Amino acid sequence: MATWKSGPFTRSALYILKKNWTACTDLLPIVLVIAFFQAVVIRQPLPNLAEILFGAVLVVIGLSMFVEGLEMALFPIGEGMAQALTRKGNLSWLLIFAFSLGFSTTVAEPALIAIAAEAAGIARVGGLIGDSKAATDSYAMGLRLTVAFSVGFSILLGVLRILRNWPLHYLIIGGYVIVMGMTIFAPQEIIGIAYDAGGVTTSTITVPLVTALGVGLATIIRGRNPLTDGFGLIALASLLPIIFVMGYGLVIF
Repeated sequence: MATWKSGPFTRSALYILKKNWTACTDLLPIVLVIAFFQAVVIRQPLPNLAEILFGAVLVVIGLSMFVEGLEMALFPIGEGMAQALTRKGNLSWLLIFAFSLGFSTTVAEPALIAIAAEAAGIARVGGLIGDSKAATDSYAMGLRLTVAFSVGFSILLGVLRILRNWPLHYLIIGGYVIVMGMTIFAPQEIIGIAYDAGGVTTSTITVPLVTALGVGLATIIRGRNPLTDGFGLIALASLLPIIFVMGYGLVIF
């Protein structure tokens, strides 16, 4: 009787199936919520069911490949570069890398580009900026650069926190005190955008790279615990854009 031999191809196939099954279980809550409301509340069949099912298969495959890419590339890159720069003992290059990492991954973030363009269009219609394409593009670009600069600065600040062993809760509490104070004085037209800007910075590329950077630093520096000191950079990257964008609104408006 023939037996199923275990070879490299078989092991690869099983590994891929396992990753896709994990992605399916991760997406299951979303599927259950949509199915419940479609069947119980809306009580209508899904339109274009074949296309939806095909798209769902693509989502599962894409999610499993993305997670695998994070584990194979982005996490090792972030940790490796942080450790290599720390071993060189050059603080300036480490801080430049931290700022550049936050700025570059944010300025090209599609969600930020979309919200900046939408905010610029509404500001133009509302008469807050000049009624021209140049004014609209300038406002949108200024918003993007402000957010990107704030994320870069927040990653730099987070690296300093790990190196100097500053308590994270002091930075977070102090930051939100500043946010609450600026909310009182900032123009109403910029407050909502500022708070949303804090969310769009946590993108699919920024989060794994920044997390790996923090964990890599906390791992190699003596006296630091990766579990308690390696995390918190994303919190700063979500907090500082709120402050910077409200400051941008105070200047523009």
